[in-house]
Amino acid sequence: VLGTQFTQNLLADERDWFMDLTEDDLAGLPDFVIDAARAAGAERNRPGPVVTLSRSLIVPFLQFSPRRDLRKKAFAAWTARGANGGETDNREIAAETLALRQERASILGYNSFADFKLETEMAKTPRAVQDLLMRVWEPAKRQADADSKVLQAMMAEDGINDDLAPYDWRYYSEKRRKAEHDLDEAELKPYFQLDRMIEAAFDAANRLFGLEFRALDIPLYHSDARAWEVTRNGEHLAVFIGDYFARSSKRSGAWCSAMRSQKKLGGNTRPVVLNICNFTKGDPALLSYDDARTLFHEFGHALHQMLSDVSYGYISGTSVARDFVELPSQLYEHWLEVPEVLQKFATHAETGEPIPSALLDRLLAAQTYDMGFATVEYVASALVDLAFHKEDAPEDPMAKQAEVLTNIGMPAAITMRHATPHFAHVFAGDGYSSGYYSYMWSEVMDADAFEAFREAGDPFDAETAKKLETHILSAGGSKEADVLYTAFRGRMPGVDALLKGRGLLDVA
Repeated sequence: VLGTQFTQNLLADERDWFMDLTEDDLAGLPDFVIDAARAAGAERNRPGPVVTLSRSLIVPFLQFSPRRDLRKKAFAAWTARGANGGETDNREIAAETLALRQERASILGYNSFADFKLETEMAKTPRAVQDLLMRVWEPAKRQADADSKVLQAMMAEDGINDDLAPYDWRYYSEKRRKAEHDLDEAELKPYFQLDRMIEAAFDAANRLFGLEFRALDIPLYHSDARAWEVTRNGEHLAVFIGDYFARSSKRSGAWCSAMRSQKKLGGNTRPVVLNICNFTKGDPALLSYDDARTLFHEFGHALHQMLSDVSYGYISGTSVARDFVELPSQLYEHWLEVPEVLQKFATHAETGEPIPSALLDRLLAAQTYDMGFATVEYVASALVDLAFHKEDAPEDPMAKQAEVLTNIGMPAAITMRHATPHFAHVFAGDGYSSGYYSYMWSEVMDADAFEAFREAGDPFDAETAKKLETHILSAGGSKEADVLYTAFRGRMPGVDALLKGRGLLDVA
């Protein structure tokens, strides 16, 4: 009940807030942001464009709006979700949830909820989680501190003598990316059409695993949703549903769900799998590169469900250790970075021309750009989650959050990716409680797993793909996660592959 209320409160805050924009307020924004703001205004029956708290709208607004006052107002609303007082405030719910989790762990004989929760994960102990996060935190913070000095100097060049603020970072980082890498989100976006990226995800699955996708004309729960039958060699494997667009009744973020899981017991039951996203509509719908990465990420989860081949439904597909479940999804993101995939599917929305080689080279060269910021905002959230659950439940979670951030030296110009009042991963249910670190734990493996394809000399190497399907994607939770990974790779990986992938190895 508490998790449901937490989610409903967060949804209400995201649904109800908007900021009206005048035509003058649109100055400096690229067309795709203006179009999204106009569409959001029309959806809310406003006389003009608006900014909402949909991540697919507010993040590009923070990236591109030269109006510091508007960025400040929008960012304040974004970070205040779940902490606005009144009926939708989530702070007491978070405190009560943590207290109940501690009580539950104590009844079961554990020192803490984290000890209870991590016992069946790959990490096993809170200490192992803490060690990994701090191993990554230190170089990430050093990189972010160095980057902040550059952005601060750029602000000074604009005649702004204030300290760099969180609502400034994305704006000046985008300007810096343009200056240093000659890379502009507005230049990239026309090449990332939603339909073409769906085709790209399907094509990679076909080349790797022989899957074929046929569009289905069937009634679904919403007109935005689309369905495909998934087959291999003429045999039915799954039904895949994609629900890609943001709407006011949908919570933010992106996720994969199964309406029906695979199992052999009692007959060969095949899965019905959903990918849910919050992209902005358009004609055609265009994605940022990060959006395209999200699409591939969630489709990696879907493949884990579709290729499942186990006897029992409760261990099928993504029913694995929480710090292992992100491996297939994060691994699949790598195929978006394969040049031949982008050369084929990243085509301009108006001209149909493939992405120019020079632009593609600049895009791939900038893969680790601003990774200090991205890593810091994530690891800070994971450390707060761990602190909530490895010690006595705090009476005031916000005070505990502040204490953790102070102790790790959180940069002033970066905020947690998910602050406590809107940390749905942790408080909308128990799934990621003590487990938000799992994205990084899985990243240690995904960086190493894709290296297997590089070592084979082909990102679509058939033998390596077969091993991946046999030992990981089809196996569900039938064996311990480290056993499955070792069967695929021959060994467990070290953290250096992750640091290298994030461009932080030399910083360490």
